[in-house]
Amino acid sequence: MAQSAAAVRNIVVTGGGTGIGRAVSVRFAEDGHRVTIVGRRREVLHAAVEEIRAERGLDITPVVCDLADPDDVEAALSQLPERVDVLVNNAGSRELAVGAGPHGVLARWRGDFERNVLTAVLLTESLRDRFTTDSGRVVTVTSVAALRGGGSYGASKAALHAWNHSLAAQLGPQGVTCNIVAPGTVAGTEFFGSRLNDAELTRRAGRTLVGRVGRPADVASAVLFLASPEAGFITGEILQVNGGELLGR
Repeated sequence: MAQSAAAVRNIVVTGGGTGIGRAVSVRFAEDGHRVTIVGRRREVLHAAVEEIRAERGLDITPVVCDLADPDDVEAALSQLPERVDVLVNNAGSRELAVGAGPHGVLARWRGDFERNVLTAVLLTESLRDRFTTDSGRVVTVTSVAALRGGGSYGASKAALHAWNHSLAAQLGPQGVTCNIVAPGTVAGTEFFGSRLNDAELTRRAGRTLVGRVGRPADVASAVLFLASPEAGFITGEILQVNGGELLGR
């Protein structure tokens, strides 16, 4: 349903071309908001925009940016809204570099930190003067790996939890809330690639308490709740969306 002009908000979603980010972007656009998606792969972003327009008649603005590169972030600021009502930090992935010895360890840990921490921190810090006073929202997507352990990837996601606590304290006086959504296993994303075959889906579903893995729409619903006016008194929190996977480990 289209919003009134006064209710339309400016939404920025990173990693909005695929999976969870795409589902979040579509939900906001369907609610009548102005949505900008940010990512480093031009072809993926523009293909997503065209597909969403063709399938659903929704207009979404793509901005190409390597969010781990401060020069790229600075260059992209002119293409982002002057007022940001909601920032969804969803961009992130697992570093796949392998190698023996300390050099291999360094590549994995540095890669995961850059892909998951810097992609959220650099953009958020660059936009903090644009967040709408008294109603701004920052929602950051992490992972159940931050809570149950997961090597360098889990550690990088856990770092976002600590950062979010500080961010919530800093932005709270402006009336801006900062929260985390931590999904469990979610099918329909690029994260697992070919590893999430039928056998692995069955195994992971068995770890949950509800008998299935998550869908991008499950996470999108949690993000939209935390971005809503109804969630204005919730900040500094971690909302787990994992079907009980953490308890069923």
